[in-house]
Parts: sequence; structure tokens; C-alpha cells
Amino acid sequence: MVPSVLIVDDEKHTREGLQEALQENYDVSVAASAEEGFNLMDAQEFEVIVTDLRMPGKSGLKVIDKALTLPNKPAVIMMTAYGSIDSAVEAMRRGAVDFLTKPVNIERLEILIQRALKTRTLEVEVKQLHERLDEKFNTEGIVGHSAKLKEVIERVKLVAPSKATILIEGETGTGKELIAQAIHQASPRARAPFVPVHCAALPATLLESELFGHERGAFTGATDRRIGRFEAADGGTIFLDEIGEIGPEIQVKLLRFLETKSFERVGSTKTLTVDVRLVAATNRNLQQMVTDGKFREDLFFRLNVVGITTPPLRERTDDIPVLLDFFIKQFAKENAYEAATIEPGAMRHLQHYGWPGNIRELRNFAENVVVLRRGGRVTEFDLEPKFRGEPNLPPPLHASPPVNPLSVEENEKRLLREALIKSRGNRTAAAELLGISRRTLHRKIALWPELDVVDR
Repeated sequence: MVPSVLIVDDEKHTREGLQEALQENYDVSVAASAEEGFNLMDAQEFEVIVTDLRMPGKSGLKVIDKALTLPNKPAVIMMTAYGSIDSAVEAMRRGAVDFLTKPVNIERLEILIQRALKTRTLEVEVKQLHERLDEKFNTEGIVGHSAKLKEVIERVKLVAPSKATILIEGETGTGKELIAQAIHQASPRARAPFVPVHCAALPATLLESELFGHERGAFTGATDRRIGRFEAADGGTIFLDEIGEIGPEIQVKLLRFLETKSFERVGSTKTLTVDVRLVAATNRNLQQMVTDGKFREDLFFRLNVVGITTPPLRERTDDIPVLLDFFIKQFAKENAYEAATIEPGAMRHLQHYGWPGNIRELRNFAENVVVLRRGGRVTEFDLEPKFRGEPNLPPPLHASPPVNPLSVEENEKRLLREALIKSRGNRTAAAELLGISRRTLHRKIALWPELDVVDR
């Protein structure tokens, strides 16, 4: 794409001469005054603006001020016929990336434009990177609006600016690492490394080396010095997931680090000190492990300076529709498919389901829906039996109903729902299965609207 350049100069021969000289390599527009330049800046985006300093009406300094208010700020180069150092300094102070004197040397101007384009490209890339990091890790990126989730977010915002060690407890799949990332991103360490370590995934023999590093020859296979995760996280945050899985030896070394902020690499006697904030997470009851003698009490208290508990999905059912919408759109975009739609009847079942795998299970369900439905609609009849609270398929309708304490009305409603599920919502077919008329079936559905079915 050809870079766009705006020339702002009240001298006709100057602006037209510059336009003619630059138009072979750039998309050049011209303005005869600052006001005309403002209108062009509002109408289209420019990557570089070359403006004269002194013009009737508003000066080139006002052009700089205007450029800096734009969403995608152009780089501004100032021209002046006066060669004033004071003017150049003022222009640079206001935000110009460079300046040159008149009469303009075209080769010099092209060099400055190329330099300005590179500077602007880097600034745009850095801005986009920061926006992506913020979108991924800040608390605004945590999806949901339930009261339980809001409590967690408020706690994150409260503790993030501190240096306190934090222990995040919660069931598997409840988003503990996402909370740890949010704590890091909302802290003064946000631009420093966030280093996660999944303790349960590493054998005990390798975990010490992974955390603290090792020297060459420290053990068989240690052919080179290795920097550990604590060194890599210097200035930032280290996240130890499933910390309840670490053995007694590592517990001792971790306790020492929390007390002194120092450690030794495996095979070394040299003590290293780093500035690292520790956030740990577990799906186990560490307090009970302390009671059982499986986890050091002093380490537990060092870790649990501030505790955060991530609620299971069954305790934040209000967030299920929001999470499903988020994940379905995400997977639809990744796969270039149309987003599927969850109908109200199906959504009610999903909100009553226990979700033992929590958000991880919900995420997998959303991906399955996107891949298999490809823009279709998901009804309650499309759900697996487990989502409808049915461990197995309904029994044959001609079999005698089991004896149970349900009322006659509840048993009748159950038979109606089973027939509608078996017929995938086709009322005519359901009436035939039940041996009743379609009119009777309609009357029953009107009596019990919670059946929530339509003709398919």
C-alpha cells in the first residue's frame, strides 16, 4: 500500500512542487492552510504530514496539535524558511518527529519521510501489542457478570498493586491461571514477564531444575547451564499452578525463597537474588494437606498471604449464556464458520447442568457446537442426554412407567416430554406415540408451557 502524505503550505508553488516531486512514491494530498488541512485530516487518514511553520491564520504548530488528537497519529515534519533553532525546538517539543528548512531539499525530505514512516510503524505495532496484551490479560477480559465473579474481580483489583504472595484456590477448569494473569496485568509489573509453571506436569526430579535452574554437569544430561523460571521472571510474576503437587524438598526451597528472595541453581553454591512476585494455585485443600502432614504449614501461611477462590461454574450459572456466546464467536472466527445459536429451551438445560469440568468443559462444548453445527440452531433435542439430566435414553414409551413418588400430573408431564424428545419436537409424531389426538397434545402444552416445544 502506498504511504499517504499531506502537504500543508500557504505558498502555492511550494506545495504543488512538493506534490509533483513526491507523487511517484506517495499518495500526496495538499492543503493551502491549517484549516484546510484539518478538514482533510478529519476526512481521511495520513501517515505523514509535512507542514509549513508560519502561515496566515493558524500556524504549523496547530497542525501538530491537531495531528496528535487523531486516533492513528500521523508523523509530522515541520518546514520553516527562517531556520530558527527556537522554532525547531518548539515544533519538536509539540510532537513533530523532525524539521527542515526552506528551500526544501527533496532528497533530504524523502529521507525524513522514510524515517518518519518507520518510527510510526514501530509506534503502531507497540500500541497494538499493548492493546492485545491488555485485552488478553486485564480484568475486562474476564467474561461474565455474576455476583460471585464480580467479587473475585474486585479482589483482584484490590490486591494486584501490592507485592503480596497470593494463593488461588478452586476446582479444575475454573480459570485460575486467567485470574493470575489478571493480577499480573493489573500490577506495576505488567510490562515484565509473566512466567507460568504447571507443577503437576513435571516429575519431581526435574521440577527443581525447572524452577531454579542448574549448572553444567549438575546431573546426568546437564550439558549446559540452564536459567530457571525464577530467574526468567525477574521483575515480574511467577505462577505456580497445582502447587499442592510439589514434594517436601521443593517445599523447603520454595519456603526459603519466599523468606529471602534468594536461591541457588542446582549444582551451584552461588546465591542468586531476584525480584519476583509469586502467585500460586491449587485445586486441592492445602489446609487439609497440612493437617494430614503432606504440606508444610509454614509454607502454606507464606503462600496464603492473600487468598482468592474461583467459583465453580455451577455457582455462576448467570454467566453460562455470556460464556457460550463468547466461546462460540471465538471458535466461529477461528474456523471461518457461521456462529451457531443456542435456543432458549437448550440454554435452560445447559444452565441447570452441573458442569463438573467447569469452564474448560463449557469451552469444549462450544467448540463442538461450532464445528458440527456450522451456523445452525441448537435445540434441547440436540443436546446429549447428560445435559438434559438423563443418564440414558428414555425407556420405550410402551413400557409400564416405573413406580415412583411423583404425582399423576408430574408423570404425565414426563411422558409428554419424553415423547416430544423422541419425536424431536414434532407434535404430530409425539401425539401418535402417546396415542392421543394432536388437539389434546396442544391443550396439554398450553397447560404446561414449561415444555417449551414447537413444531420441527
